[in-house]
Amino acid sequence: MATGVPQYHRLAAQGVLPGVAPALVPETTDGRSSWAGGGPLPTRRPRAEQPVAAAGYDTVTVSMRHGLEAVDILRLRRACGAVLQSVTGTTVSFLVPAGTVSGWHLPGSSCSAGAVVLPATDPRWVMPPAGAGAAARPTDPWVLRSALCEAACTLTAGGLGPF
Repeated sequence: MATGVPQYHRLAAQGVLPGVAPALVPETTDGRSSWAGGGPLPTRRPRAEQPVAAAGYDTVTVSMRHGLEAVDILRLRRACGAVLQSVTGTTVSFLVPAGTVSGWHLPGSSCSAGAVVLPATDPRWVMPPAGAGAAARPTDPWVLRSALCEAACTLTAGGLGPF
């Protein structure tokens, strides 16, 4: 199984991380804050980088256990492209070249057209792009199919299948 899978952090209500102290605002001599609004202090939200819809990719989605086993196999073959975990942490999505959806037929997986590519600094990347400005590298679909089949056999042999 892959180790070092990043864990994502959920933002608290209003987009502010829990436990973060508000910015210090200078007060007037009568104890009120000196900001121009006069009411309660506005809440500043951290600027989050927006995901970018990428037309050059499709996604192949499998269950977490199956996907992480396939990631290990692909890493050993030095053929693993960019891989994302879902928000819920139950699935893994492999980026594959656009057009893969028309020929993808593998039980236990689904292929969908288009992909949302997150910034390279997002913690949901299992295999991130190789730098902050680098483009995500897709996995070859036939190599991915082979790795997913091998992962299914490994999990079944270990008593962890069918999944």
